[in-house]
Amino acid sequence: MDFTQVSLTALRVLCAVAEQGSFTAAAVSLGYTQSAVSRQIASIERVAGAELLERRRDGVRLTAAGHVVIRRATVVLDEIDATARELSGMPGQAGTVRLGWFPSAGAVLLPAALSELRRSDPGLHVVSREGSTPALVRALRAGSLDLALLAAAPPFRPPDAESPPLALETLTERALCLAVPAAHPLARGEHIDVTALRGQRWIAGSAVGGDRLLGVWPGLDERPDIVHTARDWLAKLQLVAAGCGLTTVPASLAAAAPPGVRVLPVRGGPQEQRRLLLARLPQPPADPVTRVAAALRTASRA
Repeated sequence: MDFTQVSLTALRVLCAVAEQGSFTAAAVSLGYTQSAVSRQIASIERVAGAELLERRRDGVRLTAAGHVVIRRATVVLDEIDATARELSGMPGQAGTVRLGWFPSAGAVLLPAALSELRRSDPGLHVVSREGSTPALVRALRAGSLDLALLAAAPPFRPPDAESPPLALETLTERALCLAVPAAHPLARGEHIDVTALRGQRWIAGSAVGGDRLLGVWPGLDERPDIVHTARDWLAKLQLVAAGCGLTTVPASLAAAAPPGVRVLPVRGGPQEQRRLLLARLPQPPADPVTRVAAALRTASRA
């Protein structure tokens, strides 16, 4: 085996496939054809003498050999990117942390943590991006993220079945709430009885990605009347403010609710808990990662 024959392009393609979870999605993200992605993966597997990706009906996942290559590939590609920045005259980013977050975490928690880091640790550089929990988990496994804020709902299973398990820390566990138009009859009290949710109109998540009922109260004992779908949390809350319907929100979003919206707890049924998790790969984290994790921990308690 002569791994010096592996091209940087093949390494980048492997990382993209591992992160995106499929050849097709990786091809779209890279601007390649699917056949070009397949050829690059075939070339690196040929040199490795082993399959690096397990092809499954629902996509791909890294094999044991794939995890070894990815771990080394991310180091190589990071060094190449740092070299390119240095040669172009751009200052190096000592202490860069790559952070992923699920959509609602970007409304309150993330800005608070980053603001505090700018004050307390100005030399630390955080690069962040939004994604769904499955996409963020794949990115952690692929080595393209150092930390990720994940959402979890009962029964609180691990976010994936890969080995070794991710290192997970529960930052908060709070009850799911409802965002209600301030002029709506349900907004008159300090909580909403679960029986009052029958016959309501709902603003749900987009059908993209299988989250069609995201935004509808879990366990609703009727077919929900979904009048609007939106992926963006701000759009959902503005639709609520306009009196268009109700939507579920994490308790942490109460501070970000626009005028015309009340965020209220629901009483009378099983408590719908939601966890905010901080996830990383299980090896000991570098010092910059530890400092970012501490800032997120502090912000989550506010």
